Amino acid sequence: MAHTNTGDKYMDINEMFMLIGKCFLSVIILFIVTKITGKKQVSQLSLFDYVIGISIGNFIAEMVLNAEVKFSDGILAMFVFGLISYIVSYISMKSIMLRRFIIGVPTVIVEDGKIIESGLVKTNIDINDFLEQCRLQGYFNVDDISYAIMEASGDISILPKSKATPVTRSDMKIRGQKEILTANLIIDGKFLNQNIKGCNLTINKVKDELRKMGYQDESNILLAVYSNKQILFYEKDVDTKNHSLLE
Repeated sequence: MAHTNTGDKYMDINEMFMLIGKCFLSVIILFIVTKITGKKQVSQLSLFDYVIGISIGNFIAEMVLNAEVKFSDGILAMFVFGLISYIVSYISMKSIMLRRFIIGVPTVIVEDGKIIESGLVKTNIDINDFLEQCRLQGYFNVDDISYAIMEASGDISILPKSKATPVTRSDMKIRGQKEILTANLIIDGKFLNQNIKGCNLTINKVKDELRKMGYQDESNILLAVYSNKQILFYEKDVDTKNHSLLE
């Protein structure tokens, strides 16, 4: 009995070292495959690159943890998928049509200061998520944005209006007024009562401003913000004029 237990422990240690060796070798092979497919695989994941990356990750997990899977088969699968990624990337550089289908095209979200709701729907991004991305880039007021474009990689590029270009007031020797946060008053046709009260406004006041701007009611408003004692409205269903200019 004692001899058997010692043997079991010995086999467990062997398996442990074999597992560690597989892990190290897998990382090395994955690094090589990634170098072959290019840095784009890391820095600018397209949907296709994401699928390839997930597939290679599954191969690594299977060949490391599943003893029934041949290690050589897993390595071959990793190189095959890496080769597919490289071929598709090369062809997509040569073919615009294939690039549009596999990589995708940029999508306009803000155009001439107007929020393009169809762009939000197409990119499957919520208005709140979009506002968060704007704030992360330093734009707390949508009115400072002339164009916002979601790139094929999923990143959002912002072109500010001339009034919001990054020139410091100290450089221009201009004494500015105190900056305040903008507050959302309407999102997707619904009043945000707490925010309205927090701005010392009333729903009737916001409705009055709506009527002054020619809107019947709030149902046609995608976003309304309060900034610098001014209410700014952004309509729903505003279409872009630049569908084909960003490919």
